[in-house]
Amino acid sequence: MRNAALMLGIIGGLIAMIIGFFGYGYTEVVRNYAEVGDLFGPVDDEQLIRITSFLAPLLAIAGGAMAKVRALWGGLLLLVSAALMYHGFGFNVFTMFPIGFCLVGGLLALAAGKPDEPKSHF
Repeated sequence: MRNAALMLGIIGGLIAMIIGFFGYGYTEVVRNYAEVGDLFGPVDDEQLIRITSFLAPLLAIAGGAMAKVRALWGGLLLLVSAALMYHGFGFNVFTMFPIGFCLVGGLLALAAGKPDEPKSHF
């Protein structure tokens, strides 16, 4: 379960990073060219999009990397990353896979209470 959480967290974080690049870039374009915001839609909360674009992929990759050794912390970071992506970007065709990967990876990491080693992480 820890290996699956590691892979899901890293893959979800990489996809979230691509979405974050576009989200942050869109806020910059709308800030500099207001007509783009009129054409494609304004940004309601610019700071939320920017913070989400930076923190969600960071937490997902860090949580995935930690899932093997510290499954509890890694699982919590993955769940926070999924919640942050959902709150910042919503659930749509572009975010459904990174949110799903981080959510499942976080649940798998939390469910790994009895690791292969004789010492539990709780």
